[in-house]
Amino acid sequence: MTELSALSAVPTGTRDGVLRFYFGPMDCGKSTLALQLNYNHGRQGRRGLVLTKHDRSGGARITSRIGLGSEAVEVEDDLDLVALVLAHKPIDYVICDEACFYTVPQIEQLADLADDHGIDVYAFGLASDFRSRMFPAAQRLFELADEISRLQVEVLCWCGRPGRLNARVVHGELARTGEQVVIGDTGADPIRYQVLCRRHYRSGDLGDA
Repeated sequence: MTELSALSAVPTGTRDGVLRFYFGPMDCGKSTLALQLNYNHGRQGRRGLVLTKHDRSGGARITSRIGLGSEAVEVEDDLDLVALVLAHKPIDYVICDEACFYTVPQIEQLADLADDHGIDVYAFGLASDFRSRMFPAAQRLFELADEISRLQVEVLCWCGRPGRLNARVVHGELARTGEQVVIGDTGADPIRYQVLCRRHYRSGDLGDA
């Protein structure tokens, strides 16, 4: 038996897929990039599946604040993602929007799709919740993903500093407690979200908003 070395030939066979995680605060373009990736891969003849959970539209869609959208599969907590994808095979890649809301076992299933089935997985989501605590699914993605990218579209706090944290605003006041997941957007609803810099998130200063 000969020992493998750094110069050994790569074994032939099905390649592993890649698990990538793209993260950033609200308004940084995560859903827009997810839609663009799906478009680009589809143009090259690759076969994909688009998933989402708790999209701002309230339906089984990926929607972007700049007006783009696409039908998607809604990810329920009990959905087996490996079984779902294999039922649609052949599949080359999976787009997973709002992956921060998936369950931790579902993140493990995304890794299984990459490792055991050679499927590329592109996951998009928030890193932390309105309390500035990491979502369990996002934490697992940080631990498992082959590549992690903070999106570079700059989101600004009302003061002009880079916005990093997603504040939940309830009737005009920054909330520090409550359910981890409450669906809302950045408009003028009674429960909404506002991106703040660290200083103003910690002080609770919402500016004139």
